[in-house]
Amino acid sequence: MSDQLTISAEPRERAGKGASRALRREGRIPAVIYGDKKEAIAIHVEERALNKLLGTGHFMNSLVQVEVDGKKTRTLPKDVAFDPVTDRPLHVDFFRLAKGAKVQVNIPVVFINEEDSPGLKRGGVMNVVRHELDLMCDADHIPDQIEIDVTGLEIGDSIHISSITLPAGAESSITDRDFTIAGVTAPSALKSSDDEAEEDAAGETEVTEQDADTVEGEDS
Repeated sequence: MSDQLTISAEPRERAGKGASRALRREGRIPAVIYGDKKEAIAIHVEERALNKLLGTGHFMNSLVQVEVDGKKTRTLPKDVAFDPVTDRPLHVDFFRLAKGAKVQVNIPVVFINEEDSPGLKRGGVMNVVRHELDLMCDADHIPDQIEIDVTGLEIGDSIHISSITLPAGAESSITDRDFTIAGVTAPSALKSSDDEAEEDAAGETEVTEQDADTVEGEDS
């Protein structure tokens, strides 16, 4: 599970675009804490501190304790708006978590034991359909990643969500289908070779049929 992160914040006295721009000029980023059927709190955080959390690589999948006026609130980051030109953070949404809450998160997938996949050793390619899994997890047990063992996979084999053992307290948010996560596909050279072999076989069959027709014609 990702380490719990913390960040200090101050209440926002004024709202609006003008006030938000003024905060950013001072190195502060506007934010809001909402959820758990409680009143939303407008806050601002230090941009440098926020960038440090963003740099962890798992900010959006981590519990974040936001401290405002000495009071800590347990949250899950829900959205970060970025400037399309400078990529500077513009605003952050923190979702307040109730005790025992479940949260919907996107968890990265990591494939292990690729050296034990016969298909990959033959030159097959791992075709990844989903780099992340959309999961419902206990807020206190959000996994860093989901490891998928590819031992024994041959060319043409696929991995579906039904074959994955998820951590305790986690389940797929998508329940209406057994979706594909990845598969081992043949390399281009092998595909071309197989296609040529099929064409040759088809050609031989066609010639054989023509010869048979000719023989029948001669017999008649």
